[in-house]
Amino acid sequence: MSTNKKIYFLSDFHLGAPDHATSLQREKMLVKFLHQIKEDAAEIFIVGDMFDFWYEYRKVVPKGFVRILGKLGEITDSGIPVHFFVGNHDMWMKDYLTEELNIKVYFDPIEFTFHGKKMLVGHGDGLGPGDHGYKRLKKIFRNPVCQWLFGILPPAIGMGVANYMSRRSRAQTGTVEEVFLGGDKEWLVQYCQYKLQQKHYDYFVFGHRHLPIYYQLQPDSYYINLGDWIRYYTYAVFDGEKFELLSYNNMEHKIIYHHISQ
Repeated sequence: MSTNKKIYFLSDFHLGAPDHATSLQREKMLVKFLHQIKEDAAEIFIVGDMFDFWYEYRKVVPKGFVRILGKLGEITDSGIPVHFFVGNHDMWMKDYLTEELNIKVYFDPIEFTFHGKKMLVGHGDGLGPGDHGYKRLKKIFRNPVCQWLFGILPPAIGMGVANYMSRRSRAQTGTVEEVFLGGDKEWLVQYCQYKLQQKHYDYFVFGHRHLPIYYQLQPDSYYINLGDWIRYYTYAVFDGEKFELLSYNNMEHKIIYHHISQ
């Protein structure tokens, strides 16, 4: 990693939701942002839920999203690595991004080291205690037989059902995601604390929560949740020394900060 280059992290775009016009406006903003950071990016991490739903049929991929896919292809063609972590809304990602855009795709949290700083990066769904219903559902959805059964549906039917379920899930969530529950109730905070008992990480970087959080776990360890590009337009950047959580749309005042009392 060059000393004048930066690592960027962002997640939870949910492109396709809640409707085409709103999604397109968000997609254009993301493309503008990606174009700007291309100038000083060493690597870019997209930490899940880029799409509100994604399924790759053998010879068909979902319609739309050509602007962001084209920009990501331009970025990887220029030699900047792009990493993508599969989220709960696009968990049926296969090899399209890898083969067409040379994007590395991950299905579980992965450890990275930059400038001596150890980071554990992942989408964040199904981690930590609780949420047992979703964890059971995730096992079913990850099952190859389940994916094959969905794949035999005509795309018009399968995508229609899937998009309906994604919208319903987001509607049921409502505004609960905007409330910070405290370290003793935040599942990802508890997961990070558990992992720290096994191994030290300087930073845990997750998405999924849809709330931008910068949480000090120990004097030298932090949990960062990337928020989303629906309400907050937040992203993280690591320049080799500082790890910052910022907003592209002047929403920094919405970021939740927690520091250990001295």
